Amino acid sequence: MFRYYNANPVLNEVEDCSIRAISVAEGISWDEAYKKLCRFARHNGLMISSVENIEKYLDDKYDRIPVYYKTIREFANNNKYGIYLITMKGHITVIKDGIIYDTFDPSNRIIWDVWQIE
Repeated sequence: MFRYYNANPVLNEVEDCSIRAISVAEGISWDEAYKKLCRFARHNGLMISSVENIEKYLDDKYDRIPVYYKTIREFANNNKYGIYLITMKGHITVIKDGIIYDTFDPSNRIIWDVWQIE
């Protein structure tokens, strides 16, 4: 259910969860995800890692789907196929075909919002 994944080009474990998650979800490199989020933030006058920037970026590209008071684990168990970007307090992760790709296991955290990529 959980697979360690760090797309950071120099393997730093920094606050780049949005870049890592988007790189997996969109099938692009960490560098390309970084550039896309930077361009979007600059165009909208926002900071790259702000919740507002991430949510606007995702809403612009994908459908937000309703999920009510579930943990990441529950969602992953019920969604074995597809790609989803999921926000929670202070973090964003990606689930691809039922597997959480991240630098730590957030499976016990409560979901805030979900965007369906595929």
